[in-house]
Amino acid sequence: MRETSSRLLSLLALMQSRPAWPGSELAERLGVSTRTIRNDIDRLRELGYPVDAMRGAAGYYQLGVGAKLPPLLLDDEEAVAVAVGLRTGAGVSGMEESSARALAKLEQVLPHRLRRQVNAIHTTLSKGPDNTGSNVKDPEVDPVVVTTIAAAIRDEHYLRFDYAVPDSESAPAFPILVEPYRLVSWQRYWYLVARDESGEWHTYRVDWMDLRMATGRRYKPRPMPEDDYMDFVLRDVASTGWKVHARITVFASADEVLSRIHAAVGIVESVDENTCLLITGAESLEVVAVYIGMLGLDFHVTAPPALVEHLKIIGERYLRSIE
Repeated sequence: MRETSSRLLSLLALMQSRPAWPGSELAERLGVSTRTIRNDIDRLRELGYPVDAMRGAAGYYQLGVGAKLPPLLLDDEEAVAVAVGLRTGAGVSGMEESSARALAKLEQVLPHRLRRQVNAIHTTLSKGPDNTGSNVKDPEVDPVVVTTIAAAIRDEHYLRFDYAVPDSESAPAFPILVEPYRLVSWQRYWYLVARDESGEWHTYRVDWMDLRMATGRRYKPRPMPEDDYMDFVLRDVASTGWKVHARITVFASADEVLSRIHAAVGIVESVDENTCLLITGAESLEVVAVYIGMLGLDFHVTAPPALVEHLKIIGERYLRSIE
């Protein structure tokens, strides 16, 4: 059995190395009879590998579409996850070229159904600026949910889901019907930009969504003006998409604050030449406090009360450290 398994892997490796192989040449390369090759081809087919055969004097064997993925033996979800990871990795400094090469090789051999899923995610995804300063645990997102949303955007189908913010005092999950337009990956989270039944634009965190049965209903696309989904997400998440939100008055010009913060921290609005408003948020009070402290500028915070109290505790702790 071990010898047979080893020979099957060797056979797969040979068949991936060039488009077509005569059975006699495969037999010679593996040191077996042509009958054994025929039996091994049948075993590969039983395992789910498509192998095409051309009979006759000029006959040959060749792997069918999507057959070059083995012997990696990825299942559908794994193959899609690797392809999506390579797409996002292509935007990482120092990894652009290698990620692009690996992605090209993988997509070349993906079965058609998986290639459509990957392409759907690619064409519906925007990637925002990263913020590596946070140590908050990344949320878990079901890849099936992401691919389902991407397919709905691609096919222009209405999307129905239950939506609820975990660990919040807001209302429990409630059903929502939207026209999905764009997936945005920002600050390690996935967001859906969509238009609701009233025609209003909203941002939804994908890990807070519970998809319901597919509607199969098409909508007539009405894209956002100037197709500016990323800017909309930055602003909308700054005001609604985090568990902790804050509007901080900073005693400096908007240009000065913008020169000191990462684009993923939040939105800056000018009040006057010496004052601006920083709209920011995060998954915890601790992270918001870090953002404010890193400004190196005078500021004033009045809300939320929990953040005010947290800053008092931190301030007293710092003062005690130098007494």
